[in-house]
Amino acid sequence: MPNRDRPLANAMFDRTPLQIATHHRVTGGHLLGVILAAAGLIAVGLAAARHRRGASAAAVAAYLGSAIWFTSSGSFANPALTVGRMLSDSFTGIAPASVPAFATAQILGGLAGSSLMTLLYRPTGAD
Repeated sequence: MPNRDRPLANAMFDRTPLQIATHHRVTGGHLLGVILAAAGLIAVGLAAARHRRGASAAAVAAYLGSAIWFTSSGSFANPALTVGRMLSDSFTGIAPASVPAFATAQILGGLAGSSLMTLLYRPTGAD
C-alpha cells in the first residue's frame, strides 16, 4: 500500500497502516491521571481565554506538554486522541477495551475543569 494511504502517525514510523493497539491501560492510577489531565486542560484553556485570548494556544500547548510528562496516563486528555492511539499498536497505544473507561474519565475531568472555572469565575454582585 502506498505511503499516502497510511494513517499519518503510522506512516511517519514506517509501520503497518492499520493497527489495533493491544496495550491495556485501565488502572486506578491511569484513570486518575486522565481525569486530572482533562480537568487541567479545560481549566487552563478557559482561564487563558478569559484573561488574554492570544495566549490560549501557548498556555494549552505548555499545559499539554507538562501533562504528557507528568501524568501517569501520558495525558490522554480527549476522546479523539484516545481513538487515535487505539489505531496504533505502539508504546503510546491503548487497547479498544480500555477506551470506554478512558472516555468516561475524560468526560469526568472535563466536567471537573469546567466546574472549577465556574466556581472561580462566578459573577459577583459587583460585576
